[in-house]
This record gives sequence, C-alpha cells and structure tokens, in this order.
Amino acid sequence: MNDALARHYPAHLESVQKRFGMALAAAGFDAVAVFAGSPHTRFLDDMDYPFRVNPHFKNWLPLTHAHDSFIAYVPGHKPVLVFYQPEDYWYLPPDPPAGYWVEHFDIRVIKRPEDAPGALPTARRYAFLGEWQERFKHWGFADVNPETLIHALHYTRAAKTEYELECMRRANALSVRGHRAAEQAFRAGGSEFEIHNAFCAACGQTDDEHPYHAIVALNEHAATLHYQHWNRDKPAQLHALLIDAAAQVHGYASDVTRTYSAAQDEFQSLINALDQEQQALGKKVKPGLDFKVLHLEAHYVIAKLLHDFAFVRLPPEEIVATHISNAFLPHGLGHFLGLQTHDVGGCMASPRGDSLPKPDGHPYLRTTRELKENFVVTIEPGLYFIAPLLARLKAGEHSRHMNWAKVDAFRPCGGIRIEDNVVARAAGPENLTRDAFKTA
Repeated sequence: MNDALARHYPAHLESVQKRFGMALAAAGFDAVAVFAGSPHTRFLDDMDYPFRVNPHFKNWLPLTHAHDSFIAYVPGHKPVLVFYQPEDYWYLPPDPPAGYWVEHFDIRVIKRPEDAPGALPTARRYAFLGEWQERFKHWGFADVNPETLIHALHYTRAAKTEYELECMRRANALSVRGHRAAEQAFRAGGSEFEIHNAFCAACGQTDDEHPYHAIVALNEHAATLHYQHWNRDKPAQLHALLIDAAAQVHGYASDVTRTYSAAQDEFQSLINALDQEQQALGKKVKPGLDFKVLHLEAHYVIAKLLHDFAFVRLPPEEIVATHISNAFLPHGLGHFLGLQTHDVGGCMASPRGDSLPKPDGHPYLRTTRELKENFVVTIEPGLYFIAPLLARLKAGEHSRHMNWAKVDAFRPCGGIRIEDNVVARAAGPENLTRDAFKTA
C-alpha cells in the first residue's frame, strides 16, 4: 500500500529542503525550528480540544499527532526530528517513529517538552515557525514566524510533489467511499446525523480526523454555505441532500461535494445540468490559466442555467452584468488544496507576500493566481436559493426580471454544489475526484 509513497518520498523531501533552504537564505536565517504545536485545554475544563498539527510540520513527514515535537533544519545537513514520546499511563504515548521516511531524519527522542532545546542542532540565527509559547522565549530564537520566511514558503508550496499528489489521490479515494455510503443513507431516508455517521464509517475516519467539519445539509439547510449541524430529526418531506465532506491522508486534504435530489424531478435536472458544466470547467484547468477568468466564466455558466430553467427573464450576459448571478453563486469557484483545505498562497503575487486583486464584486474568491504545473485547485460552482440574498434581490431594481414563483418552488431544496479536486498539468488536467468515483 505504501510502495508508491515510499518511492516518491525522497524526491518530496528533497523538494521541501530546497524550498526551505531558499526561503531561509532570502530571509537571512541559518536554520529553522518547525514546532508541531501543543494540545489546547478547554476553558474551565481538564479536557483538550482535538489537536491539529502545524501545516509546515506535516509538510516534512507523515506525522499528524506528534504534538510538542520539532523539525529542525540547517541547510546542508540532515533534518532533525525532535520527537516527544512521554512515559505516560493516562494517555497512550505515540509509537516510535517507523516507516519509509525515518532513514531520512536524525531522530532524537525526548521524554519531556523542556528537553527539546538540548536536542536541537546548533545554528547562529534560528527562525521559529509555529504557534509561539512563552516557554520558548529563552531558547535563543532570532525571530518568531518572520513574514519574509512565511511568505516565501506559502508562495512556493502551491506546486505539489508526486508524493503529495499520491496522498491526495488516496484522500479522494477515501472520500468517495464516504460519499457513496452517504448517498445510500440519504436514499434510505436517513437524518443528517445518520448520513454523517455513514460517511465516517465508510471512509474509516472520525470527524476529528477529517480536514474540515463535514457539511451534511438536507433540504433548505443546503442554502447555508457552511451549514454546521447534523440534525438528528428527519424532515417531514425529503427533497435533497448537499454533502461537502472529505478525508485526508498523511495530513493532505481532499475536499469533495455532491448534491442529490430525492426524486427524478426538475431539481435533479438542474443538478445534472450543473454537473455537466462543472466538468467542463474542470477540463480547463491547466498551467497558464488565470483562475480569475475561470471564476468569471463560472458566473456565465450559472447565468445560463438561471435563464434556461426560467428563473430569470434575461439573457445570460445581462444576468451577469446586473449581478443577479451573485445572489445565486455568492462564493468563489475554488481554492488551493493541499496541507490545508483552504490552502495558503491563492492570492499571492510573489514570494514577498504582495497580493493579486480580486475581481470587482467578487470578494470571496480565494484564488487569483495564474496556475502552474501541479497546482491543485477545487472546482466547485454552486447554485443556491439563499433567503437573505433573494430578499435583497427582490427589494432591488432587478426584481422585475425574476420568475419568483419558480424561485419559490425550488427554495425547499436549498441549493446545489458540485466540487472536484483538479491538478493543473500541461498534458491535461488530472481530476482526482472523478478518477476516484470511476474506480470506487
């Protein structure tokens, strides 16, 4: 199972070392200490929140639960893993490091967090990268999370190594298992809670292990873009399901959304039409593409559907020009994906940290860069019936162009979003999500 990961990992690590080395040199540092992070205790409690590792830490190796550990890198030397393995009987300590990656690190095990300074390799100017704690202030770091270093790392990590892509392929495969089970639970009349549980069981991960909080939205709940509940009650009448849920592998995220109608009705026809348009948009992902252009094209796609399904009595060009389409698609077409669900660097103009502007009237677009080889983006157009946005539209000058009876008939379905993860390649895009569905 890990043969491909073992084969690709050395080249991945070499790429990470090169990126960090160039960033350190540009920022004026001799070494970096990347802190994994520590668990956080809930207020007035003795229980911790679920631990989330520093993304810069898991960029180096597949350890996502090694809290209070460090990666220390001095360019030109073997990277050091300072691995915290306490002697504990309240909680199960982490297993000793093992696997295809261990031979590439100088592993130094500590039993107490305060032993870490003595295990770090020496260097003149150390940069600290991670969540700062007061206990570190006398450890001799030259700077804490310097922006020059972070900007360079964020900008350059957009292009994925083959190791990273393999992790994301496997994350999509797990996600698809979950989506198949979720659809079955929906068809069987399950509640949001039951559908969510079916997803988790099928992909073999708990919600704490997922890259983000799963959105499992029945009926009008799909009109809330980041709907955050899993209702235990079953609706009196079942119209539709929107599920935005995914797994991760070795800290690399997938991000998958599907929408289903409870009947073979006009809402299902609308889903089918958007699905075809979404696939066409995904096929345009390639190096050299300005993602802003594709986002604006998605608005013409939504405008065409609004016209073809008789929601709006205007041609598509005017639906876009009047910003009517914004009421039905208020979010961006997609975002970078990788170590984080909404991965960093999507709007960066250069490693210096300057930003590329978003198109006027599109404040929620997360990606404005030109795509390069092996960038991974989500392609997720949506068409929603969102009450406050529709109320604003109804009160405005363009209300007369709307077929409100048709809009009102679709409100109980909430909305549609279809989302794939796509790799930009000169030879043609690789759709990680569609490939996973084909082989599920």
